[in-house]
Amino acid sequence: MSILSPLLPPPDLSGAADWTPFDAPALIGKSLRFVSGDPDGARFRVRYFRDSAQQLRARIWFGPETEGPPGNAHGGAIAAALDEVLGLAAWAAGYPIVVGNLNVSFRSLLPLQEVVTVETDIVSAVGRKIMVHGRICRGATVFAEGECLCITLPGS
Repeated sequence: MSILSPLLPPPDLSGAADWTPFDAPALIGKSLRFVSGDPDGARFRVRYFRDSAQQLRARIWFGPETEGPPGNAHGGAIAAALDEVLGLAAWAAGYPIVVGNLNVSFRSLLPLQEVVTVETDIVSAVGRKIMVHGRICRGATVFAEGECLCITLPGS
């Protein structure tokens, strides 16, 4: 049961006109559930896309259950979202990985119950190391940036 006010419409998680929907659970399976697992819940709501350059994008709504500073998302919730989206970007690019290291730089408080975009970029792929960068933003406002060192799974 959602704790959202019945007066509030569901968040609009649609992407830009040149984005195509991306079925993340079909690629990863049920392990993709910490952030993406409850599409109607009060924690996160997420939709994935690929942009015209085939980079993974996500539209995320941080609900009231992600609160840290009053009225804003908790840093751990922001880090969890970056972990999922940046790791998924590597999977979507054909690299079955686990996250080896995630560095998050917080830039601005992220207000609750507003939809933001996560942009990703595969920066490099050398041996088993895949570097993915990303940021959570809305317009010109950057809420957080992440650098994710991903390690391909053995035998992949």
